[in-house]
Amino acid sequence: MIVCSCNVLTDHDVRHVVTQSENFPRTAAQVYGCLGCSAECGRCAKTIRKIMDEALGSCAKACCSGCPHSAKPAAAAEPAQPLVLLAQAAC
Repeated sequence: MIVCSCNVLTDHDVRHVVTQSENFPRTAAQVYGCLGCSAECGRCAKTIRKIMDEALGSCAKACCSGCPHSAKPAAAAEPAQPLVLLAQAAC
């Protein structure tokens, strides 16, 4: 199903980026970047967020506290980075 008419992005494109990307995108803007485009009208951002949450399930809620998609493992010796820095991860 096409979720972004402006960039012709499908739900499969979003799920693939979320689950296969080395640096897990945490925002709709990062998903656009991973797919080589940018938001045009922005009407699809909520849908992209919903697909991201569905694709990761309960992991999406725990991502900033050490799940496998975090930038650093929970057992790392260094303190966790602020959410602002994590949101800047690129694909």
